[in-house]
Amino acid sequence: MPEAQDFQEAYLDAGVVTAKSTTDAGHVAMATVLDCRMIVSWNFQHIVHFDKIRKYNAVNELNGYNRIDIFSPLEAVNCGDS
Repeated sequence: MPEAQDFQEAYLDAGVVTAKSTTDAGHVAMATVLDCRMIVSWNFQHIVHFDKIRKYNAVNELNGYNRIDIFSPLEAVNCGDS
């Protein structure tokens, strides 16, 4: 999907992740472009990482896309618990 590939580059250009993590940026870009509301991942280094989540969403907002929630599977399962 060309739009997602272009947006993947926006994450790399903004320094959210390095070129070694292009695939990870691609996953977030695809979910963002398809207007997914949540990503659930075990990738704590490049996706489910507080600083990265903030940066992904900053790039999303600068480019007119919605914010995306990013959680670990444990967080996603426990979202409804009180």
